[in-house]
Amino acid sequence: MFIDTHTHLYSDSFSEDRTETINRAINAGIERLLLPNIDIHSINGMHALTDEFPNNCFAMMGLHPGNVKEDWKDQLKVMKNHLDTRKYIAIGEIGMDLYWDKTFIEEQKEAFRIQVGWAKEYDLPIVIHARDAFDEIFEILDELNDEKLTGVFHCFTGDASQAEKVISYNGFKMGIGGVLTYKKAGLDETLKGVPLEYLILETDAPYLPPTPHRGKRNESSYLLHIAEKLTDVYGVSMTEIENVTTKNAVQLFGSKIS
Repeated sequence: MFIDTHTHLYSDSFSEDRTETINRAINAGIERLLLPNIDIHSINGMHALTDEFPNNCFAMMGLHPGNVKEDWKDQLKVMKNHLDTRKYIAIGEIGMDLYWDKTFIEEQKEAFRIQVGWAKEYDLPIVIHARDAFDEIFEILDELNDEKLTGVFHCFTGDASQAEKVISYNGFKMGIGGVLTYKKAGLDETLKGVPLEYLILETDAPYLPPTPHRGKRNESSYLLHIAEKLTDVYGVSMTEIENVTTKNAVQLFGSKIS
């Protein structure tokens, strides 16, 4: 069994073939599909999937940094109410994104801190979105990190020193997606210095499709292309990649997804 630890299957991109897309993933051996939340508008669609596929789809709760705007406090209030009334596997997707817009940088920092607090309160891992913001996120984690905090740097595309920093946090993983298959990304070289025990697999569907599907909509069944690339990086079998990354994901997100 493979686990897609980050997939937005509730996205409108799947409105015409959502059930078929999920079944394609399950039939390909990707039997667990972990759904990160992005804002208050994605919650109902995400819950609908976990209700329809209770043994395959698992929900997280969090506010994506790209959606931290003027109403961020109101959005967090709604999300906190959901956390008090429903079970989730993680706080995510949270973090910082300074690629598109730096208008709300201080609000992004504060929202991140609050949601890290939720993770500790509910004993859940965090799923971190870090785009052009590694230094800022590391600074906050250095301040808040303790033995209770675990998580993953989703869509990790950092360099060797950033990978080393992630590993230095106890119980943290790196989410590896389609970027690994891009020839000029260089992520394969970075990972040669990272033990496989720190990696989990993800697609970030419908975004960042792996080669040979670049330019098309991504989907969870394409996780196998990422796993196949990892066999080249680590010189191990597909079965080894499957076993180790699944074990890593269960270790991070808990036995409820096993």
